[in-house]
Amino acid sequence: MTVSEQRPRDLSTLSVPLVGALLETEDPFMPYRLVDACGADVEPAAEYLRDLRATGCAVSTQRSYGMDLLRWFRFLWAVDVPWNRADRRDAADFSCWILHIDKPRRSKSRTSSALQAANAVTGKPVVGPKYAARTIAHSETVLRSFYDFHQEAGTGPILNPFPLARQRRAGRVHAHHNPMEQFRNEQVGLFRPKIPQRVPRCIPDDQFDRLFAALGSHRNRALVAFYVSTGARASELLGARRRDADPGRGLITVVRKGTREVQQLPASPDAFVWLRLYQQQLDTVVGPRWDQPLWWTTRRTPRPLTYHAARAVLVRAQAELGSNWTLHDLRHTAAYRMARDPQMPLTDVQWVMGHVRLSTTQLYLTPPVDAVVAGVLAHHARRQARPAPTAVAPQYQAESLADLFGQATL
Repeated sequence: MTVSEQRPRDLSTLSVPLVGALLETEDPFMPYRLVDACGADVEPAAEYLRDLRATGCAVSTQRSYGMDLLRWFRFLWAVDVPWNRADRRDAADFSCWILHIDKPRRSKSRTSSALQAANAVTGKPVVGPKYAARTIAHSETVLRSFYDFHQEAGTGPILNPFPLARQRRAGRVHAHHNPMEQFRNEQVGLFRPKIPQRVPRCIPDDQFDRLFAALGSHRNRALVAFYVSTGARASELLGARRRDADPGRGLITVVRKGTREVQQLPASPDAFVWLRLYQQQLDTVVGPRWDQPLWWTTRRTPRPLTYHAARAVLVRAQAELGSNWTLHDLRHTAAYRMARDPQMPLTDVQWVMGHVRLSTTQLYLTPPVDAVVAGVLAHHARRQARPAPTAVAPQYQAESLADLFGQATL
């Protein structure tokens, strides 16, 4: 039976149980395991994740890829299709299904924010109940790579269920790209949704001052001060150890997320001031050991600070402000502040931010949203204050009227 002869699947009545899980392990060679409803390893996913680990992918990357595979296998289990028998019809149904379903709710207190388009304070979109376009696009890329891996190994289907777009099957993407032009946001995969281009948002100075004042401890102030002055990613700064901070030279050492390169980043003097105040409180609890983590929890038993705990710090501080800034917005803010300094070359900003391409750093030359809004409002105010033109009745010379109408006098 061909694909065209198969009956269409009714996705409106399809129920996909949340069976299986992605489990974190203590094995450094296999940080995550994908298991089915019975707790058994999903061997095709294990082989793919093992190959990712061999290529040097970060642990966070493996977790992200594993979650995409988990959603795909849950769908296949629900429609009763073996993973190596999936075809383009199944991939198309999965792409339609993930576009319209709601994300699994982690808690009952989490409410839907679909009716609110943007935060009233920051103007940033509120996270809705649906999967974002970038999440779906990432899932399509991972699943296409998963089947490409098994095609090369001879263990998967002959045809990839997630093929490239029709206009891109002849060769690789950007094969004849002009290096003097920007890359266009092209649709690479056949089932890949279009991703809207986002302009990075920075925190305005007045809102940042209110956010900083709402932080309740020296640790939180030191952490935010380092984020907004170094431009480091959240995981990079949280992975620093006490020996990595060098207040004498104003540097802090981090390990870059992608390349795993060790790099020293300049930080502001006030960041080291808040760090020293925090360390004086911490020394009485964990001791001044130079090889210990730099950031610790302050509630109950001290533990190294994780990303989710640092994110919760920012969420609690914004509860009364009504804003929804994130840790990554602090990185954007640092980049905007440096890029808008006329005495700082853009290549220096690229080095600090760890960007591979200068075109990525050039995004921060775009005026911030608050500056654009303020400029447009000032434009309207100037036009409103402009004096209204005086209405003057048109006057015609008598000689002209006489010549026109042939009258001697008017």
